[in-house]
Amino acid sequence: MRTLGLFADNAMLIIIKKVIKTLLAANFYSSALVLVGGGLLSISGSYSFFAFNDDFYGALDGSLRMMMFYLAVTEMIIFVYCLAVGSFRAMLFVGFFLVLTIGSLEFYGEVNGVTIDESLPVFFLYTGISHIGYGLSVILGRPQS
Repeated sequence: MRTLGLFADNAMLIIIKKVIKTLLAANFYSSALVLVGGGLLSISGSYSFFAFNDDFYGALDGSLRMMMFYLAVTEMIIFVYCLAVGSFRAMLFVGFFLVLTIGSLEFYGEVNGVTIDESLPVFFLYTGISHIGYGLSVILGRPQS
C-alpha cells in the first residue's frame, strides 16, 4: 500500500513540474512578443509603448528609438536561431543582458542628461526575468545522461 502512495506523490510532482514549465514557456513567448512589439513600435512616434518626448530628448530621441529597434531585431534573430538548433538555452543569457540593460539605460540618461521613461526599466526587468526563467527551465528540464 505504501508503494501506491509514493507513486501518487511522484505523479503529482511530475504534473506540477509540467504545469510550471508550461507557464514559464507561455510567459516567455508573451515576453518575447512584448519585446519585439515594443521595440518595433518604438520607431513610430504615435504607437510606441514608451514616452519619447521629442522636445526633451532632441537628437537623443532617435538613438534611443534605434536601440529599441535593434533589440527587437536581435530578439527575432536569436529566436529563429534557437528554433533552428532546437534549444532555447541561449535565452538564459539573453535575459541576463536584458536585465543589465536597465543599468545601461540609467547610465545613458545620466551621461546625456535626460530622464528615461519610467516604464523602460520595468519593461526590461519583465522581459529579462522571463527569458532567464525560461532558459533555466530548458537547461534544468533536459534529461541527464
